[in-house]
Amino acid sequence: MRIRHHHNTRSRLATIATLMLNADLAPALAFQERSLQAVSRTFALTIPRLPQGLREPVGNGYLLCRIADTIEDDPELSWSEKARWQEAFVAVVQGRAEPDAFARDFAAVLSPQMPAGERELIRNTPLVIQVTRSFNATQQEALARCVAIMGSGMAKFQEQASRAGLADLAALDSYCYVVAGVVGEMLTTLFIDYEPRLVVREADMQRLAVRFGQGLQMTNILKDFWTDWERGVNWLPRDLLARHGVDVAALAPGQDNPAFQHALLELVAIAGRHLDAALRYTLMIPREQTGMRDFCLWAIAMAVLTLRRIAAQPAFQRAEQVKISRDSVRRVVWMSQLLHRSDELLRLAFRVGVRPLPQINGGVPA
Repeated sequence: MRIRHHHNTRSRLATIATLMLNADLAPALAFQERSLQAVSRTFALTIPRLPQGLREPVGNGYLLCRIADTIEDDPELSWSEKARWQEAFVAVVQGRAEPDAFARDFAAVLSPQMPAGERELIRNTPLVIQVTRSFNATQQEALARCVAIMGSGMAKFQEQASRAGLADLAALDSYCYVVAGVVGEMLTTLFIDYEPRLVVREADMQRLAVRFGQGLQMTNILKDFWTDWERGVNWLPRDLLARHGVDVAALAPGQDNPAFQHALLELVAIAGRHLDAALRYTLMIPREQTGMRDFCLWAIAMAVLTLRRIAAQPAFQRAEQVKISRDSVRRVVWMSQLLHRSDELLRLAFRVGVRPLPQINGGVPA
């Protein structure tokens, strides 16, 4: 009886300590949830599907990455200024600098052209970091590693960004890694920390996570090509464009350019193969972890549907023309919740989903 009493007392004290911590974090967690709604429609939809205890570090990781993206996206900062601010933010995440000073100083130079949600996020960096500091060592290390690789990588690519495009597919792979593949690695570490049964699959999952991120990022690059083009940036590989006979200097939205359309379709095919790897990644998650599976499945399905729209109209002129509808998103959610426990049905649904995509051999490992 004494041992049981001692155990119960210790449990009550742990519960009280957790409640006190959550109470202290309540304003920061409330901001995190509100900010996710403001800066990402997709992640605001998918992150709440994750189980409690996992959705908080994943949501926080997304906001940390969004701050790094905000630095990269500012149209008025030079690449050298962006590199300096990326270094400053990495120091904050790693605990080597104070978030209040970063928030104050960067908010003062942030372009007024940036979306209101992102400007509010920058001003509230201390709240985001407060949540970061509440996680265990494994989680914090995963978040800090991701932001450090992303920040330095994006700064390097910003220096060479132009309408000329990236040198080759290897350079595109590298760019996709620093902006998305490393996020897949971070998520995998968080998933394994939450679900220890995944430890035995860690090596395979980390390898597939990079391709998962690449598939999603390539989809975004293709969808946003003309938006990026108008700001003087092209992330497509020059060697692939040249092989199709594309004159990059002559590109313009709305023109009938079969060579460029064929190049886009080859990239659609490559992205589709990366998404096949993303499905294999998802099926490694235990069937009963339906929230974790849904988080992955929704992202895969929305990317596949976007690629299908690009493949159907490769002469599109604006991202809005190939953006999927809210009805499509609702169907994705419904189908995922219907099928998420069945590996066989998910494989079948994926095969049906990618059937309209072009199938081009080579370029990507199976």
